[in-house]
Amino acid sequence: MDMKHEIHESEAVLLKELRQLRREVRAGREEAVHPTGLTVGQRIADRVAETMGSWTFIIIQSVLLAVWVVLNVTAYIKSWDPYPFILLNLALSFQAAYAAPIIMMSQNRQQDIDRRAAETDYRINIKAELEIELLHHKLDQLREQEVLEMTKAIASLTELLGRERRE
Repeated sequence: MDMKHEIHESEAVLLKELRQLRREVRAGREEAVHPTGLTVGQRIADRVAETMGSWTFIIIQSVLLAVWVVLNVTAYIKSWDPYPFILLNLALSFQAAYAAPIIMMSQNRQQDIDRRAAETDYRINIKAELEIELLHHKLDQLREQEVLEMTKAIASLTELLGRERRE
């Protein structure tokens, strides 16, 4: 009995791509899957996002803002930014104007990395599904073959019993 499984053209293309990807990784070309060389701008964006997205930054900035407000309200030191705190608002707007795009750059790059990882996971899942399907197909064929052999064995035993009864 033929134990081969016919695969569709799209499945064959996917398996070929996965095999090529595996060869590249085995050959030590990990960059082909996950590029590691970051530009200066990408490293800066990552560092800014990492720093501004931390509790340390929030606590330090909160303390500095509180000190700024207290010094200007109490006029302990010459009040350089009276109550509406226009200079403080300007500084915070300046910080936000530069921080937001830099953080978005880092997030976009991380999103691209996540998208590539998801595509790789999807391909691996499809390959696993194909392999499971192949295993099911082989098991079904083995069962059919086994049933045929058992049917033949039962037929031959029935024939032997029939001969013995006649004798």
